[in-house]
Amino acid sequence: MEINQYIDHTLLKADSVKAQIDQLIAEAKDYHFASVCINPTWVAYAAKALKDSDVKVCTVVGFPLGATSSATKAFETQTALADGADEIDMVINIGALKDGDNQAVEKDIRGVVKASGDKLVKVIIETCLLTDEEKVRACQLAVKAGADFVKTSTGFSTGGATLADVKLMRETVGPDFGVKASGGARSFEDAKAFIEAGATRIGTSAGVAIMKGDIANGGY
Repeated sequence: MEINQYIDHTLLKADSVKAQIDQLIAEAKDYHFASVCINPTWVAYAAKALKDSDVKVCTVVGFPLGATSSATKAFETQTALADGADEIDMVINIGALKDGDNQAVEKDIRGVVKASGDKLVKVIIETCLLTDEEKVRACQLAVKAGADFVKTSTGFSTGGATLADVKLMRETVGPDFGVKASGGARSFEDAKAFIEAGATRIGTSAGVAIMKGDIANGGY
C-alpha cells in the first residue's frame, strides 16, 4: 500500500472555517488520501464534495474527552452516518477504564459499533493518559466490542502517538486489527517509522508535507 493510503488528512480545530475545509478536501483529492478526518459539523459538506472521489469521510464521536454518555455517542454516530460519514473515530470513557470498569468501556464502544452498521469504527484510547496495563486493556476491550481499529490519541490531550505505544497496541491486537497513530507524524520519516512499528493508518494534519517527503524519496 502506498503511503498516501495510510493517511487520514485531519482538521479538527474548533476554529476551522470553510476555506480550510475546502483546502483539506482539495489536498485529499490531489493525493488520494484514505480519508479526511473532520468534525461532525462538516460531514455533510465534505461528503458532497468527495462524492465522486476515492477519499472517505471520517468524523469523531465523543470528542475529545470521551466523557459523553454512551447513548449520546451512539446518536452522534447515527447522525454522522446520515450526513454521509464513512468512518467513525470514537473516544472511550477514559475515566471508566482507569476505574477498572471494563464492562462500561466495552458497552460504550459496542454502542457505537452497533450504531455504525458496516462502517469502520476506530477507538481512540488516549494513550498519553494511560499506563501500559490500561493501554493493553483498552485495546482488548476494543477488539472484544467489535471495533475495527484502535487509535492512539485525539491530539487534544497531553501528547500524541509514540512508537512505543504503536508497537504495544500492535502486539496486543494482533496482525489483522487496525492501529492508527495520531498526533505524532509530521514528516515522511515519522510516518514511515509509525508504519514500520505497526500502524495501518496515520492521523495527521501534515499529510501534504509527508507526501512531499515521500516524493523526495522516490515514492508516489
